[in-house]
Amino acid sequence: MTILVTGGAGFIGSAFVRMSIGQTDWRVVNFDKLTYAGNLENLTSVAGNPRYRFVHGDICDQALVDSTLAEEKPDAIVHFAAESHVDRSILSPEPVIRTNFRGSFTMLEAARRRGVQRFVHVSTDEVYGSLAAPLEATEEFPLNASSPYSASKAGSDLLARSYFVTYKLPVLITRASNNYGPYQFPEKLIPLMIANAFEDHRLPVYGDGQQVRDWLHVDDHCRGVMAVLEKGREGEIYNIGGNRSLPNLDVVHKVLQLTGKPESLIEYVKDRPGHDRRYALSSEKLMRETGWRPFTNFETGLAETIDWYRANSAWVAGVRSGAYLTYYERNYGNRARG
Repeated sequence: MTILVTGGAGFIGSAFVRMSIGQTDWRVVNFDKLTYAGNLENLTSVAGNPRYRFVHGDICDQALVDSTLAEEKPDAIVHFAAESHVDRSILSPEPVIRTNFRGSFTMLEAARRRGVQRFVHVSTDEVYGSLAAPLEATEEFPLNASSPYSASKAGSDLLARSYFVTYKLPVLITRASNNYGPYQFPEKLIPLMIANAFEDHRLPVYGDGQQVRDWLHVDDHCRGVMAVLEKGREGEIYNIGGNRSLPNLDVVHKVLQLTGKPESLIEYVKDRPGHDRRYALSSEKLMRETGWRPFTNFETGLAETIDWYRANSAWVAGVRSGAYLTYYERNYGNRARG
């Protein structure tokens, strides 16, 4: 089988590419624009494999998408490519609308024209919005997006679903909780806290830090996507959760404990606009239909992730470029509270 993976140089996409090459006999075509969060260093372990090919391209480029599908004739598309950071979407909404909605439209249209046999659209638990405890969102929960990012993903979910209903394109949709693990760009909570702790920099915590997130190791997420690709029912939505909900502040405390750094490094900053208080997913449907389970214990996975960042300081330094520092100052510089 040949699969085309969009966004395969990003954090989750590259983990899926590495897993696909390492655990299957699939041929993998990685289609990635290489924006700030895309990094081919994430794929050095598979770069020389004859079953792997990289195509540098934008999912909004219809001509290039069409020509790539015509050349490669993929049996399936796994669509990870997205602008995925909420804070960036608040600062500048246009890129998430362009990439997440318009780009998804381009991929769906190309898949429809080429008769692709499976189209897995990778989404997020953020489309459900904030939930009061003890609720857990099932796939039937209404969409209640709060940020430009989550709204763009909710819109692309609905568009993908419409292509199944209207055109019978064999679409499957996954919605995952917060991912963590090696190679994650240091703007998301866990890698940001790890990188700052290593350098004895302040660890910025939004508001009171009691926003609750469900944590899912990236490899467990990729196994879930693979299970949906292989066993999921066309037209269905599948939640992929880690079954480990924690307030953000608890996660920060764990990072400090594991890095041996003092809690005095925590700096409470002004909360971001529209910050959802609690996400929670039920993965019962995916477990029942495919046998998937999250394998990685959070405390073990977090310790291993910290060890990876410690051992790969050169990678971290390489991705924290001048552009990253400009974003960091723009997002956090005016939030400090006295």
